[in-house]
Amino acid sequence: MDVSGFATLLVEERSDRLHARLHRPEVRNAIDQAMVDELHRVCAHLEAHPKVLILSGTPAGEAPGAKGIFASGADIAQLRQRRRDDALAGINSTVFDRIAKLPMPVIAALEGYALGGGAELAYAADFRIGTESLRVGNPETGLGIMAAAGATWRLRELVGEPLAKEILLAGKVLKGSECLAAGLVTELVEPADLIPAAHRLADRIASQDPLAVRISKAVFHTPREVHPLIDTLAQGMLFESQAKFDRMQAFLEKKKDGKK
Repeated sequence: MDVSGFATLLVEERSDRLHARLHRPEVRNAIDQAMVDELHRVCAHLEAHPKVLILSGTPAGEAPGAKGIFASGADIAQLRQRRRDDALAGINSTVFDRIAKLPMPVIAALEGYALGGGAELAYAADFRIGTESLRVGNPETGLGIMAAAGATWRLRELVGEPLAKEILLAGKVLKGSECLAAGLVTELVEPADLIPAAHRLADRIASQDPLAVRISKAVFHTPREVHPLIDTLAQGMLFESQAKFDRMQAFLEKKKDGKK
């Protein structure tokens, strides 16, 4: 994709994945309007050219204080100036929802602070990998507002109502080990292995049939009342795909060769 003019994201693209790194280390990767706009451009590209998205922040060693950071939240200076009409526009919630609905899976590689809007961006991903230094929370009520970019419903689905309420209403910040125990992240790795671990997960996804992955993700997120009809219809589409015949034939031949 064309990233000319990007000021808040560092983008690396491969044939089957795109890695977007939040890059405002001087303000702990606070999410401002420019970053939102650039994330929309990434989404537009991935909607037209579906591939896995990896989201990460500033790695340890490059961040101020030599500590890694995902995103400290929304840019408070901008947030303070926003009024009712800005809230109704859903500036962050719109782009986070767009990220969640991308055709292929989204992996968030999390290190250091993932707070406020940074946490909500992480909640929008399909997979989250972290380090011990990870700190996840939603301090919005302490600032006189609420977490309105997905946390009030995504977080409950991810960690359950009691813990979600403690985070949203009492300001609890989860440490890396607590994120793992709550199932908010799937694994904790050493800082140097964070991005490689995200790529290993992307490799596993890439080894699957892309169409099957896309349809499975879409079906997974449909309301309960449309199941099992949507499963049957989606399976009918996949049963006609060439990849289904090729992959099953390869499996049968491999199994046959294994018996010789």
